[in-house]
Amino acid sequence: MKFTLSWLKEHLDTTASVDEIAETLTDLGLEVEGVENPAAKLAGFTLAKVQSAEQHPDADRLRVCQVETDEGVKQIVCGAPNAREGITVVLAKPGDYVPGIDVTLSVGNIRGVESHGMMASERELELSDEHNGIIELPSGTVGQRFTDWLAENDPAKVDPVIEIAITPNRQDALGVHGIARDLAARGLGTLKPMKEGYVKGSFPCPITVTIDEDTRTDGCEVFAGRLIRGVTNGPSPKWLQDRLRAIGLRSISALVDITNFFTHDRNRPLHVFDADKVKGSALRVHRTGGGETLVGLDEKTYTFGTGQVVISDAEGIESIGGIMGGLETGCTEATTNVFLEAAVWDRIQIAHTGRALKINSDARYRNERGIDPEYNMQAMEDAAQMILDLCGGEASEVVVAGYVPDTARAYRLDPARVVSLVGMEIPESTQRQTLTALGFRMEGNMAHVPSWRPDILGEADLVEEVARIASLTKLKGKPLPRTIAGVPGPILSPQQKRERVARRTAAALGYNECVTYSFIDRDSAALFGGGDDATMLANPISSEMSHMRPALLPGLLQAAARNQARGFMDLALFELGAAFTGGEPGEQHQQISGLLVGRTGPKDVHGAARAVDLYDAKADAEAVLAAIGAPAGMQILRGGSDWWHPGRHGMFCLGPKKVLGVFGELHPVVLKAMDVKGPVVGFTIWPDAVPLPRKAGATRQALVLRDLQAVERDFAFVVDADVQALDLVNAAQGADKGLIEEVRVFDEFIGGSLGEGKKSLAITVRLQPTDKTLKEKDIEAVAAKIVEKVTKATGGVLRG
Repeated sequence: MKFTLSWLKEHLDTTASVDEIAETLTDLGLEVEGVENPAAKLAGFTLAKVQSAEQHPDADRLRVCQVETDEGVKQIVCGAPNAREGITVVLAKPGDYVPGIDVTLSVGNIRGVESHGMMASERELELSDEHNGIIELPSGTVGQRFTDWLAENDPAKVDPVIEIAITPNRQDALGVHGIARDLAARGLGTLKPMKEGYVKGSFPCPITVTIDEDTRTDGCEVFAGRLIRGVTNGPSPKWLQDRLRAIGLRSISALVDITNFFTHDRNRPLHVFDADKVKGSALRVHRTGGGETLVGLDEKTYTFGTGQVVISDAEGIESIGGIMGGLETGCTEATTNVFLEAAVWDRIQIAHTGRALKINSDARYRNERGIDPEYNMQAMEDAAQMILDLCGGEASEVVVAGYVPDTARAYRLDPARVVSLVGMEIPESTQRQTLTALGFRMEGNMAHVPSWRPDILGEADLVEEVARIASLTKLKGKPLPRTIAGVPGPILSPQQKRERVARRTAAALGYNECVTYSFIDRDSAALFGGGDDATMLANPISSEMSHMRPALLPGLLQAAARNQARGFMDLALFELGAAFTGGEPGEQHQQISGLLVGRTGPKDVHGAARAVDLYDAKADAEAVLAAIGAPAGMQILRGGSDWWHPGRHGMFCLGPKKVLGVFGELHPVVLKAMDVKGPVVGFTIWPDAVPLPRKAGATRQALVLRDLQAVERDFAFVVDADVQALDLVNAAQGADKGLIEEVRVFDEFIGGSLGEGKKSLAITVRLQPTDKTLKEKDIEAVAAKIVEKVTKATGGVLRG
């Protein structure tokens, strides 16, 4: 979006400099991309007067001129056809930079004659494309700065041009009046009221307008127009041509220039049809059937798809609705009767049609971002008034199809909430004044949104507007208040601390951390208990990422498969993240999973490397559990999920229902489906399932040292073959919980003299006294209790 300083001042009464305006615009969120100040590049040029112009002795088209300057009379060789005695010219001295030819002048020698500077043309000073001769000024004093002369006689030539970047949510800033409103709200001047015209129609409009029923809701909401007859479509006045030229637009004719003026001045795209070229007596807004063509104003032929919104007369399409008019009904210098159109188009269909036809026009740029629908009818009056003022003629009554959409809405302003979110003390009166200056209507605490701000959709947007005008550059850093004196409390929650410790522990064990997608394909999810509709994504990135992951292991297995495909066979991977059991809030849980693939290390002469097994996974899982505070009395039970090997896995449990984690080999079916070559073992731990300590504190428990000798005794029991070793260990442990420190299995024997259906389990029991040294009778008493407990719990007998 480009505009000149003088154009801005048509809407804003301000004395601010260009630099102040540019800095303020950027601070308001309308980032200035560039400022082009013609006066800066013309500052070195001065006025001079030609005293004489004689033919060059060695060139027919060159003249040797004696030029009166502020430094005396200088000799300048010039090839311009209008170089002659008595004219006032613009002088460039040696050492001056001439922007139009990108040259810094020096004293030259042209065909044997010295030249001390040059007399410039408009193109050489980048004032226009004119280069048929040097600049002739009707007045001026020798030595006067050229920029000063322009400021007095042709200020448009030194009018600074400001270019700003417009974010998609600031449609109102696509017009100069909207930019001025923001600056006025900041206090950089006073917003001038828009000049509103009113043209009373003197005759019924002979052209009617209609909107097809299937186009009203999401195509065109209102279409208005009027005929102006008897116009003279000549060149635009100089002020209008200067404004358009300054922002890079070519002046075409008065009628077209007026529509371009409203596009940039009020963010109100309009269109004019040559009424004499419209076939029939009606213009119809409708959707295309597909295959129709139109030659646009850019002289390109466009072929329409199905359902695009266009404007047609009795014989065919004459305009692409809200994007570009057709060449056939375009206005020319011969136009005497013009039909002026103003409409409110659906933004989505404008975007779709523009992309499909690959048209980038100023009208499309604004219509697809949103214009002020309530200004539609007034824009018709304002534009008609300007046409009558500049082109003459007589206007008809206005014809309208459809209705101006209702954009009324209001949101509550909570001043205390604004201060809390912004972090600045902004008085309530200032907040209300800010919103009022931006066009909001305040009724109590309710802020009614102006029709030109479709981006305001909630209370949070009100906070943003207040903060934007208040300027976040005034935000000062403040230390967070301390609730109590002394050392502040910990910031991380216990679960966050556990996750950090778990990561460090897994990394210390030699695992590499992975961060995989939370989405996997349906087949992989189904292998791990997922893949149902509850976890299916509505709009997946790809077919390989269609479902939320039910576990972390499938992502790790996919990573292992990719690594094996590249020749890396021995891997240790882990990940900590969320897994999902459903698609609703709360149907997710944190996991940490590890995966060991291949061998423990490379082959060597000592044979130390071996294939990984479930005991490697068990040891690593126990290390992670211990690091995050799992109690030492965990049991290992069977009954894991189907993706674990049925006979080579175990679950860490606190009782039969409290599962903290699982370890073991992955099922061969899973490995085959995931294309991973074994052996593969792994573990999964649920940190949230590990109970928190009863007392929270930063200090560790006191170190307990035993100064009494521990005693170990071995027992071998003959039990039924289906008896689990865990049941036997638990029974022995319960014989004397205060004295028995540890029970572990060290041998299992099946067959031989034990007979069918029997096995022998040997355990070591460690007794740790706390108050006195154990005597033989104390040890015998505990041993008897152990035998009794095991016999009662398992039916086993002490092996002879």
